[in-house]
Amino acid sequence: MREERPYPAPPEYDIFKRRVRELTGLDLDAYKYQIHRRVHMLMQRWNMHSYDQFYDYISKDPEKLREFLDYLTINVSEFFRNPVRWWHLKDVVIPELVDLRKSKKLRFLSAGAATGEEPYSLAMLANEANLDDSQPIDAWDIDVNALKKAMDGVYHQRQLVNVPKEWLPRYFEPKGKELYQIKDMLKRRVRFSVKDLIKDPFPEEWYDLILCRNVVIYFSPEAKSKLYRKFYTALRPGGYLMAGTTEHIFEYKEIGFISPGAFLYRRPM
Repeated sequence: MREERPYPAPPEYDIFKRRVRELTGLDLDAYKYQIHRRVHMLMQRWNMHSYDQFYDYISKDPEKLREFLDYLTINVSEFFRNPVRWWHLKDVVIPELVDLRKSKKLRFLSAGAATGEEPYSLAMLANEANLDDSQPIDAWDIDVNALKKAMDGVYHQRQLVNVPKEWLPRYFEPKGKELYQIKDMLKRRVRFSVKDLIKDPFPEEWYDLILCRNVVIYFSPEAKSKLYRKFYTALRPGGYLMAGTTEHIFEYKEIGFISPGAFLYRRPM
């Protein structure tokens, strides 16, 4: 859903957006007002006087480009966001995968892990299903600062509103006023990595389940298509991809997926 607000931007900004899209695959038309405001604030912080100057600055310095992408990322999350989808994973998808593989050793990926709520939610489901903990869940994001928070594993209680009450003492320890710390036994189930989903190669090993939710809203149609095809190739036959609530894959049949449920896509056997 695109944000409808007054959007006073000069024509040069349209050229800047196009160049950023060509460089990174990022579509700055998503959430126009909020993204434009962030771009403008970063230009002021770095003392940039034009969009041309700003583009040259970030395109020639990989570290500044990563900082730019980090700053634009809007991380708003909680554990078990959209709970119905998570309980479907718990009650249907994971048991089905265990039965299909005849093994409790499954490979999961959280693509766009942000500050960790999603991969830790997945880790709780893995633990509840008694999955083999020798295979950590891969959790990738391009935002270095977000991943640092994820590895720290400290969250406000409002982010835990969807966690079943009986699970709280199992997976969290109180840490000061209204804060909770992820227990080490759950941390060990997750492996965080800095990764650009579009540009970086995926591992050769297949995944049984990939979560990519509320990530591709920032991507151009071309980047989305490229990423979904990478996910398809990365899935073991019979494996699942779960997308975000607003992220329909309209070309899923062309890619090769079947769709057994809303926002759920599967690589056929």
